[in-house]
Amino acid sequence: MSGVLRSRRAQASRSPLPRVRGSSPPFRPSRAGYPRDDTAEQGSVAINTAVIFPMVLLIAMLLVMAGRMVLAQGAVQSAANEAARSASISRTAATAEVSASQTAHSTLDNSGIACTFTRVEPVLDAFLLPLGTVGEVRVDVACDVPLADLGLPGAPGTWRMHATGTSVLDAYRGRG
Repeated sequence: MSGVLRSRRAQASRSPLPRVRGSSPPFRPSRAGYPRDDTAEQGSVAINTAVIFPMVLLIAMLLVMAGRMVLAQGAVQSAANEAARSASISRTAATAEVSASQTAHSTLDNSGIACTFTRVEPVLDAFLLPLGTVGEVRVDVACDVPLADLGLPGAPGTWRMHATGTSVLDAYRGRG
């Protein structure tokens, strides 16, 4: 073992370039016999950026689209719940239908969702039940959320969001 250490020390002392204590080892050629050329990789950062930047931008736009869809789904669900509640406290089926539609539209407008198409369908069969019977009012809300302004290739122009809200109609409330 000591012979191996002596031969390495001897090789280090025979190096053609002087070595200063604490400095890096002397320049050694690459395996092919040619000196290393660190300038050969210049410009690779620009190429990597040109390749990676569009992918990062696409991922960011997909996240924006997903965020818009999640917010829109929450707004449509809220509109359906509030419309059902508004319809359930109405005295007649006719006023319940108008109230549900107005409430759903105003809730969507206040949430900042710009629907290209909105459909509000209240199911008011509970108003036909006899007094003393518990009924349920259901309101279905659909909203087409625009996605074309994001400029994503292959993305649909709009995405339809559906939600259903229910509310109990009081058993002993007068129904006209």
